Amino acid sequence: MRELIYLTVLLPLFGFLINGIFGSRIKNEKVIGIIGSGVIGISFLISLGAFFETLALPVEQRQLIVTLFTWLNVGGLNVNFAYQVDQLSLVMALIVTGVGFVIHVYSIGYMHGDKGFWRFFAYLNLFIFAMMNLILADNFVLLFLGWEGVGLCSYLLIGFWYDRKFEKSTTSDAAKKAFIVNRIGDFGFLLGMFLIFLTFGSLNFNEVFSKANTFSVSASIYGFITLFLFIGATGKSAQIPLYVWLPDAMAGPTPVSALIHAATMVTAGVYMVARCSVLFASAPQIMMVVAVIGLLTAFFAATIGIVQNDIKKVLAYSTISQLGYMFLAMGVGAFSAGIFHVMTHAFFKALLFLGAGSVIHAMHEEQDIQRYGGLKKYMPQTALTFLR
Repeated sequence: MRELIYLTVLLPLFGFLINGIFGSRIKNEKVIGIIGSGVIGISFLISLGAFFETLALPVEQRQLIVTLFTWLNVGGLNVNFAYQVDQLSLVMALIVTGVGFVIHVYSIGYMHGDKGFWRFFAYLNLFIFAMMNLILADNFVLLFLGWEGVGLCSYLLIGFWYDRKFEKSTTSDAAKKAFIVNRIGDFGFLLGMFLIFLTFGSLNFNEVFSKANTFSVSASIYGFITLFLFIGATGKSAQIPLYVWLPDAMAGPTPVSALIHAATMVTAGVYMVARCSVLFASAPQIMMVVAVIGLLTAFFAATIGIVQNDIKKVLAYSTISQLGYMFLAMGVGAFSAGIFHVMTHAFFKALLFLGAGSVIHAMHEEQDIQRYGGLKKYMPQTALTFLR
């Protein structure tokens, strides 16, 4: 099953192509929803099979590289289009496909009657394709491809209702804000990749991390590499000072908030830091920076969230605060604890967002919690999701 891990990437791509090309002609919401959700469900089953297969192996045999083809071979740069199957990538794959499948199914009902129904499912599938590339990549170049892909999909999904107003602006403005702020962080990520290649002569994870353990590299080089990578992470994972895009990202449909801005995309920065733990462990000063930024973000965002009245804004600032806790764990070297928090947060925050979507629909699109009250009597099942 581990050798078939590439199907977890290709299936969402097929779903995107089918719904994207033929969706407007299919016109049947049930068929579009089954195609969009089905490819993610199958990807989850493959990931689950690969997870149990890996779990049964001795620790030293749990890593597997599945190479599809040689992608780049220019000068000294040799990059394969290859996926790395190990404990970290499989846990993230289960989160992305598992939570993603549930959100796809939820979206069939939530987006019922929307004129862009087929387009919505095409974008969701494209997002899962990009996210799976990010987490399964065995090199920085393929990871960056997925990194940029989820940035593009966030733009498309946040601005999905491009003809609607959001607060004092439009959803298109919120989408552009997310896209531009993320590009600032991505510039730092690129600088980190360039410096890694200059230092180690490779962008493959195994080669870079093995050389990091054997090469005699000055602490300042490690410091710059990890600082640039962390700048990329602050953009994607909404940390101070690049957190400003995430609250406005609530302009998108609620399933988008649940999938991208609670369960998957915003945790990409945490995943990247965990994947590069060997490099970060060699730069204790930057580890301190990661911890301090995480601590400040956790406290700062939580205090803002206390005074929000919009039900989705409350959850948005809660997400930023929780991401701060994850980076705090990374900064103190508790990488396993940070990834465990990623997993638990993905499920409980997605559940909260989906519950919020149910409330918003029931309240005829009203999102001001000051206008709510006594809803448990009328929505017992939704109340149970919030309680959990």
